[in-house]
Amino acid sequence: MPDFPLPAVVLLSGGLDSTTTLAMARAQGFELNAMTFRYGQRHRVEIDAARRIATQFGVARHEIVDIDLRAFGGSALTSHLAVPKARSIDEMATGIPVTYVPARNTIFLSFALAWAETLNAGDLFAGMNAVDYSGYPDCRPEYIEAFERMANLATKASVEGRVRVRIHTPLIRWSKAEIIRHGLSLGVDYSLTTSCYDPDPVTGAACGECDSCLLRKKGFAENGLSDSIAYV
Repeated sequence: MPDFPLPAVVLLSGGLDSTTTLAMARAQGFELNAMTFRYGQRHRVEIDAARRIATQFGVARHEIVDIDLRAFGGSALTSHLAVPKARSIDEMATGIPVTYVPARNTIFLSFALAWAETLNAGDLFAGMNAVDYSGYPDCRPEYIEAFERMANLATKASVEGRVRVRIHTPLIRWSKAEIIRHGLSLGVDYSLTTSCYDPDPVTGAACGECDSCLLRKKGFAENGLSDSIAYV
């Protein structure tokens, strides 16, 4: 084992899952390099949250990358389509919701891979989750496995044998309740995070009714806890 921390790139959205993943990378002794995207989403709330979290965790570097996915639209997060509200768990478990952003995780992981190669880092961490009803195709284990295979074929560092790319998605098979429980054991302050798809444009308070808010509140309730963030 090296006598210095190995660098890792962690995708940090400012949300509950990515913050827990950041805490897990820190617990494993990696040097933290966080990457956040301003991709044309509806609000700046999650960017501000990511900055707070990166500061609290003392990351080595925090890159905020600008990409405007509004040019393509196709999602309630990057267009004027309405964000679904007050859906039941059964409704959430059916189909791919309109909050899916086309190819978003492929774009994000590609940027993270490019940065990792310049850092001579082989470890990428992301908070994808395939359990809590999102239905997003780019959150599935088989997608992550395929991207990792591609990454090891597509980068100079891997082809030359200097780096083996590993995509870590430690939360991919966990429920929201399990994620919160583990994050609390690592000292995560979830009051710094945000999960809402449609927060108040002035105060940043969570709507409490979108799929992400409902799943978040359910996760805290299953741990016998109340969420500490502000809701409308």
